[in-house]
Amino acid sequence: MKSEISERKYNLSIDVDAIAAGIAETQYSSGEIPWCRGQKSDPWDHVEAAIGLSIAGYLQEARRAYEWLADTQLEDGSWYAAYIEGVPEGKTRETNMTAYIAVGIYHYYLITEDLTFVRKMWPTVKAAIDFVVSLQAPTGEIYWAISPENKTDHMALLTGSSSIYMSLKCAQALSNLLGYDMPAWKKAMHRLADAIQNKPQQFNMTKSRFSMDWFYPVLTGAITGQEAQARFDKYWKKFVIEDHGVLCVSNEPWVTIAESCELSLALSAIGNYNLSEIVFNWICDKTFDDGSYWCGYTCPDMTIWPQDKFTWTNGVVLMAADAIYNLTPAGKLFSHQYWNSSEFSSFNGM
Repeated sequence: MKSEISERKYNLSIDVDAIAAGIAETQYSSGEIPWCRGQKSDPWDHVEAAIGLSIAGYLQEARRAYEWLADTQLEDGSWYAAYIEGVPEGKTRETNMTAYIAVGIYHYYLITEDLTFVRKMWPTVKAAIDFVVSLQAPTGEIYWAISPENKTDHMALLTGSSSIYMSLKCAQALSNLLGYDMPAWKKAMHRLADAIQNKPQQFNMTKSRFSMDWFYPVLTGAITGQEAQARFDKYWKKFVIEDHGVLCVSNEPWVTIAESCELSLALSAIGNYNLSEIVFNWICDKTFDDGSYWCGYTCPDMTIWPQDKFTWTNGVVLMAADAIYNLTPAGKLFSHQYWNSSEFSSFNGM
């Protein structure tokens, strides 16, 4: 069910409503959003798809997605890493996946200003963030998961910890809206930022061939300013194929739509909207007949792989467009300038 938001006319080379309609049609009646029908869902990609729904004005569907998370949350505040129609598929509990609900709820608030819904979801967000903060290492990084055997895996992932940093910012923004002071969250965020900026040895370095490890610290605002630009410049040629997009991993010829859109989003975050739009336009025509986006393709032979229409890919296409074209008030969500404003001075020590 679309709201009036989706009736606005955008000067875009993408079909906003067709993209979101595909996500909505894939969503189960429970609110769960799988990768595609018949496949798994996971809490992080579920939120990414819900964010896409909100951007296009499918607000009822987005609320149902967040309510599904509230209904399935475990007693310790986490979620399992995968579900198939509500049934757990493996019982690993990942910190990054658990934290991301804070980004989704704050994004929903920026579009709707629905403080009643924020209050309703606050216990879910608080329990999730408390779970994640409890798994912070003494050196600041966040351990990535608890195993099905209930053992903490002490590996830390740079992409995951960077995403958690963004989640902590959004969680504190939500706490500010409701008048709560969360000093443990502030401390955890600052310690996490220090680890990302200054302690690369604390993270699993075998993941450095993944492009997300390159741009996620910038995308989420853990690295800003001149350091952010230097990071882009240093590895641009390693991961970017001009006129095509971003490689998922540096040693494979596979350009993905999601990573390309996330790089575009990261460029918007530092204020380089011109280059962000250029990168975004590289992927705008990579669609199926129904307007939904490919997951990726091999380059230069242009073999589409896989053929699935993933909801989270389509969600991040809308996020990248929103950041460039200001489709909604949430287009500023990843902007470093936004988070450096006086509004967040109480917890933004960066």
